Amino acid sequence: MHSLTAKALVELKLKANDVRQGIIRSLLAAGSGHSAGPLDMSDIFSALYGHLMRHDPHNPEWPDRDRLLLSCGHIAPVRYSAMANFGYFPVDELLTLRKFGTRLQGHPERVRLPSVETTSGPLGEGLAQGVGMAYGAKLDGKDFRVWVVTSDAEHQCGLHWEAALTGAKFGLDNLTAIVDRNFIQIDGSTEDVMPLEPLAGKYRAFNWEVFECDGNDIAAFVETAQRAVATVGKPQVIIAGTVPGKGVSFMEGDYTWHGKPPNAQQAEQALRELAAERERIDANV
Repeated sequence: MHSLTAKALVELKLKANDVRQGIIRSLLAAGSGHSAGPLDMSDIFSALYGHLMRHDPHNPEWPDRDRLLLSCGHIAPVRYSAMANFGYFPVDELLTLRKFGTRLQGHPERVRLPSVETTSGPLGEGLAQGVGMAYGAKLDGKDFRVWVVTSDAEHQCGLHWEAALTGAKFGLDNLTAIVDRNFIQIDGSTEDVMPLEPLAGKYRAFNWEVFECDGNDIAAFVETAQRAVATVGKPQVIIAGTVPGKGVSFMEGDYTWHGKPPNAQQAEQALRELAAERERIDANV
């Protein structure tokens, strides 16, 4: 895995901005969906598709590709927007989000889009699926990596921790979990609904290698991920602190945006803010 140059970092920041704009446009067209989580994970998905993962949008079923699983399927707009902006399908298709017959369902469906590895919906299942894929890769002598993106709130599900036990038992060092630690769920703060802290300590107790970083700092996330994948003998978790609604001022930090889309006026304001941020990124090149 090569180092991140200054030029490549700027390109990833611009891509993350494009991903956020795609999220806003798709949610407006759909009239339903989740805003906060997709926006806060745009930097991480841009880093994964643009730098960290081994994949080929022109050969999406490449057997040696890295596998990316989205356990928290409700933030599907970020995956779709990232896939479109990195060449898997036309960006205009984002406007079909949640429409009848679309490939872009409200939760990703494995048979709808190439390289969508699993159908996601019930929270807590993604890590178990990732453990199975990572163990299968070990048995088959394959060197692809399995990345599993999880929400923080789905750590309230028991299945997730059963999978964590299994990953550690088999020493799945080809498995990297990423936690979107934005501290929100549909009813408020995770720490009010069902406290998760000390989250890092829990993973250490389950014999995982634990890393923490700012998930909205692309350079910090890439550097952390590169350290994580160098781990031998243990699965790794990256607890990525994020700001829900990142990039849109009136959404940032507000849990009520967890599960609703912007209206036309709100989308217009959001896109103005994102366009201005894109200009600032360009100006600093």
